[in-house]
Amino acid sequence: MPARSTWLSYPDAPRIRVPPPGPKSRKLLAAQARWETDAIGYPHYFPIAPASAQGSTLEDVDGNRYIDWVAGISVLNLGHRHPRVVAAMQAQSERIWHTLELPTETRVEFLEELVASLPGTLRNRARIFFTVTGGDAIETAVNLADFAQGRRGTVAFSGAYHGVHGGVVGLTSGRRYRATSSFGGATVVRVPYPDPYRPVLGADEGAAGTIAYLEHLVNDPSSGVDAISSVVVEPILGEGGYVVPPDDFLPQLREFCDRHGILLIADEVQTGLGRTGRMWAVEHSGVTPDLLCIAKSIGGGIPVSMVAYRADLVKELPRGFHIGTYRGNPLALAAGTEVLKVLKEGDLLERTRRRGAALVERFRGFSRGHPAIGDVRGKGFMIGVEFVRDPATRAAWGERAKAMRSALFARGVLMHTAGAWDQVLRFMAPLTIEDELLERGLTAFEDALESLDAAPSPRAVRPGAAAIGAIPRVPTSPGMPAPVVPPVPGRTFPDAETSTPGSDGVSRRS
Repeated sequence: MPARSTWLSYPDAPRIRVPPPGPKSRKLLAAQARWETDAIGYPHYFPIAPASAQGSTLEDVDGNRYIDWVAGISVLNLGHRHPRVVAAMQAQSERIWHTLELPTETRVEFLEELVASLPGTLRNRARIFFTVTGGDAIETAVNLADFAQGRRGTVAFSGAYHGVHGGVVGLTSGRRYRATSSFGGATVVRVPYPDPYRPVLGADEGAAGTIAYLEHLVNDPSSGVDAISSVVVEPILGEGGYVVPPDDFLPQLREFCDRHGILLIADEVQTGLGRTGRMWAVEHSGVTPDLLCIAKSIGGGIPVSMVAYRADLVKELPRGFHIGTYRGNPLALAAGTEVLKVLKEGDLLERTRRRGAALVERFRGFSRGHPAIGDVRGKGFMIGVEFVRDPATRAAWGERAKAMRSALFARGVLMHTAGAWDQVLRFMAPLTIEDELLERGLTAFEDALESLDAAPSPRAVRPGAAAIGAIPRVPTSPGMPAPVVPPVPGRTFPDAETSTPGSDGVSRRS
């Protein structure tokens, strides 16, 4: 076991000193509720006020420490405040913060580092288009594809999440996201994503049904589809529930696009930068997209995004094709260069593949004693645990997944939901998380399961219990705090001065 002096994280997490939310958090949450829009969501799920963060852990203003299995929704693949990223940003902060599109040494170094890391034939042959957010990158990629093709029409999949601002909201599948938007977006053709657990077009037998349906849309003059310029796809569904498609899906999709002169856009906003155990998730299938959308972890927590596209895709783009004042921010690019270097060096990606496979087996081990877990799937540190009311009918059980989120929160572990019914808990911890923190989080996960299960099975040694590595099992602390999350956390807190804080909880393992 590595010496704790080498840890990037707080070594004593999870540590619950006051049942969350504590009095200081309640005060800040109340102030936020007074001034900030009701549209924000995360204070409802994790009602705390963060004070500091380190590695794969976070401390709130009340002194509670949490194991962070959210990582800013895969924004912090290297964790909070990675020392090399911090040093790169500090050095850049002493030089220049904002440059519009003017070249700097930092900008060019980032470009060279990025293009050398791209998958397949994009490597060292791509052009880069800077954007600001993930949704901005997707919208730019679709516009670029339509410009190159001279036609419009984009295939997007059920369960897709590609952003919610501007026209890109039309590519996102969830009705709840489109209901608040006044932008209709471009022409979008929706096709079921091949989901082996919930097949619509025979995904349990591979991707043949999905590809046959796409062929129908293109070839049948009565299909109702006039033209298709591009297909935009997540190699693994993110917000859609961490769905891993059949192995033949991306290769067959690439062949379909090539047969019909359609451009393939890979949305690697959440799957990229080592999240699945490869630099890019498309590398698992050996597929090279025509355009690759990059965001989230590339900035180490600073907003920046980009599109990498085939250099021969267009001869020339009009000046000002897609503009934005904050594109290619120097601080973010300095961080991004260091993120890429850290991911390329050492064995971090291989460790993520190996540890991710072991984690899948550990979560599957829990399902054997808890039938509410209907499916476990994933690659690397992108793992989904789906909850169902009945394993036979596979009826989604969002309430149980959200109850698990609250129970884990009370135990000092942050884990978030996904899926159409919020029925999937998704593991997306930083790739740098220490093995011992993984083990403590798994112990809390099992304890939360048993606390919610009407008929908990007796604790036993589960298959794969030693699979993460040579890590001693951490015994469950007595008196594990019960969930105390308010019915509507984040919006119903009285000021701390007028409320009675809860008694001190048990100090968790150190």
